Amino acid sequence: MNEQYVWDLRAADETQGAIVGGKGAHLGGLSRLEGIRVPGGFCVTTDAFRRIMTEAPSIAERLEQLSHLGPDDREATRTLSAELRRTIEGVTIPGDLAAEVTGALARFGEQSAYAVRSSATAEDLPTASFAGQQDTYLNVVGPEAVLQHISRCWASLFTERAVVYRQRNGIDHRTVHMAVVVQRMVFPDASGILFTADPVTGNRKVATVDAGFGLGEALVSGLVNPDVFTVRDGEIIARTIAAKQRALYALPAGGTQEVVLDSRQQEQPALTDAQALGLVQLGRRIEAHFGCPQDIEWCLADDDFLVVQSRPITTLFPIPEADDEDNHLYVSVGHQQMMTDPMTPLGLSVWRLTAMATMQEAGGRLFVDVTRRLASPASRTALLDLMGRGDPLVRDALETVLDRDDFVPSLPDADPGGPPAGGAPAPIETDPALVTELVERSEASIEALRRDIRTRTGPELFDFLVEAFEEHKRVLGDRLSMQVIMAGMEATWWLNDQLREWLGEKNAADTLTLSAPGNITSEMGLALLDVADVIRPRPEVVAFLQGVEDEDFLDELAKLPGGAEARDAIEAYLDRYGMRCVGEIDITRPRWRERPTTLVPVILDNVRNAEPGAAARRFEHGRHEALKKEQDVLSRLRALPDGDRKADETKRMIDRVRTFIGYREYPKYGIISRYFLYKQALMAEAERLVRAGVISDKEDVFYLTFQEFHDAVRTHQVDAGLIRVRREAFQSYHALTPPRVLTSDGETLNGAYRRDDVPPGALVGLPVSAGTVEGRARVILDMARADLEAGDILVTSYTDPSWSPLFVGITGLVTEVGGLMTHGAVIAREYGLPAVVGVERATQLIRDGQRIRVHGTDGYVEILS
Repeated sequence: MNEQYVWDLRAADETQGAIVGGKGAHLGGLSRLEGIRVPGGFCVTTDAFRRIMTEAPSIAERLEQLSHLGPDDREATRTLSAELRRTIEGVTIPGDLAAEVTGALARFGEQSAYAVRSSATAEDLPTASFAGQQDTYLNVVGPEAVLQHISRCWASLFTERAVVYRQRNGIDHRTVHMAVVVQRMVFPDASGILFTADPVTGNRKVATVDAGFGLGEALVSGLVNPDVFTVRDGEIIARTIAAKQRALYALPAGGTQEVVLDSRQQEQPALTDAQALGLVQLGRRIEAHFGCPQDIEWCLADDDFLVVQSRPITTLFPIPEADDEDNHLYVSVGHQQMMTDPMTPLGLSVWRLTAMATMQEAGGRLFVDVTRRLASPASRTALLDLMGRGDPLVRDALETVLDRDDFVPSLPDADPGGPPAGGAPAPIETDPALVTELVERSEASIEALRRDIRTRTGPELFDFLVEAFEEHKRVLGDRLSMQVIMAGMEATWWLNDQLREWLGEKNAADTLTLSAPGNITSEMGLALLDVADVIRPRPEVVAFLQGVEDEDFLDELAKLPGGAEARDAIEAYLDRYGMRCVGEIDITRPRWRERPTTLVPVILDNVRNAEPGAAARRFEHGRHEALKKEQDVLSRLRALPDGDRKADETKRMIDRVRTFIGYREYPKYGIISRYFLYKQALMAEAERLVRAGVISDKEDVFYLTFQEFHDAVRTHQVDAGLIRVRREAFQSYHALTPPRVLTSDGETLNGAYRRDDVPPGALVGLPVSAGTVEGRARVILDMARADLEAGDILVTSYTDPSWSPLFVGITGLVTEVGGLMTHGAVIAREYGLPAVVGVERATQLIRDGQRIRVHGTDGYVEILS
């Protein structure tokens, strides 16, 4: 095939990014749109780049070395990328290639001024914009200068910032090629950037225009502050006219010059209102063409707009699909479930099939549409009260939208469709036998599932699972189970509210619920202390575990002196809790039973930091503290007016909370126990598909929905392209932060605490477990990399039940996500750990190793050093 080194820009379109790069493909497509002006020019194709890369043998060697480096290997990355740039810029452009370029320049005007702009194949993608990662050169005059700057654009593929950006986005340097766009230079009166969606809030109906005088590079580089026009529904709803002291203009002989503007021009708007509105209309047409919100670079010359770049805004959180044009308000499921990471398509579909509520998906996360419940005054009050007790930030975000009046319509009162948010305790007796009955029911259902699923394979398995999912929901929705959960929560709220009113005590229930019986999650953490007790006296076992890397280590462990006992202890733990893992609501996540090495660092921390018998002593200490607190509270209440009545009511509520609050964690344990049985059966089917040659890897099924998986098993056909696209999308979702609340306009809201009772500089959060503690912050994002010392305070994004084994080795907890009754909060109270949750950006604002003070009663964190 003959290689073509130069294409006219108008010959390119969006399908040809592999030839002309992302920028060239977008500009080529735009140049074909009626009414959209794009400066004329041509593209030097990726064929030319590939040829240059073969001219120097050392390039391939350095590229191979670079491909093995990660984003943290900064020094090696810096050195290798600099060497690559120098080598590429030093390559002489072959004569035939140079002739094609000079021939194109002759057609457009040999001595005209040009913009020479990089256009990489991994650029302006829907999931990674690469904005500002490669180089652009303005006002380049003459063939020799243009050729020189084309070489510089090729080399800019290996600027350090571009290399690190690719590393962080998981893009192989060897798969990326560089085209170069050469366009006639525009000498604008004004220029800037148009976002067709608000880049801060995500609102798709709001556009923002940044504008300044002269060339747009002055804005992009931060040389001047822009004028900002905010536009919604064809109206300017806000404008800020900046004092633009400088501008960048082109020089006649080439290059650019910074110019100081006279004082009168500095205060003038760079655009009229009419021009700003006209530009937004233009942007909406471009957005419609590309099918997603755009970040558009524009110029104004001779009172007409030219577009010099358009790329997707990749930082916006996607919007759930709806089958109408009405307004919708969504609440994040992940923030309630303590799992805000993206889920795979199979994980999403199985959770939706087994959940009690209808859910929508966006960005690999799940959301519940609460619009109808907020539209009715009665159900609105109940929902806001329930949300507020759990996570005040969700309530604040919802109220922010409700305060606008026009977003959520008002409907007549309807059945709120859920348990009451407060009021009188649930109408059941305070009887421990109720909890015993519920646990026995759940265990019987799980045992029946384990027995019946064993013999099911092929399409029959999927038919069986559809029925099993209905049984799953029946158990989950058991009326008695809901009553017991609500009774425990309501008793907690009652104690906190009443004891604050009567005694001035904050969060008294935190101490009163220490070591409450029957909490499967807190028992899980204590049980790992018992495992450490078996291992601690066996030094050869400890030494072996310190070097463990393979998941089959338990077989090797048994061969050591004392290893059989250690293996049996770990195996017994996995029999009881091996279905758990971080992010466990996603059925595709590796379980502890599948990846037992996850537990090894935690076991070793317990061996090092805990004393023999710590589990039993810790539980007994908590029970004693709770009893002491109960006696103290009741004694003080009896000294009050009407004290006997208050003390008797409080005693009933203490008994009630200690009877029922432990069960709060059990339904999740039941869900995850069932999930592991589902997963084992599904993965056996995936392995059969691999053996049949239908898929290449068993984990390919993670990128199918449950129904698509069923179809694949039935037909032995799978769309490999669909799996590849879904896998890439899933990877891209990791870069997105899900909001607590999301509107159908795309606006993301995370709420605010709106408090003025915290010290300056303190990080504000939600108090969920009383007490104050000071210690070393350990910022841990991966449980398998935990390395804790006695006295450490855990700082992390979120804690689902699988993090509980770490809780026995810390003295305090800080998380970015959480609520009063979420798993981390419940277990922190069980263990008596001061805890503050819902601390925005805690893992970024607190550095690993800093000393911090956690105020678990008042809900804030101080950074001390």
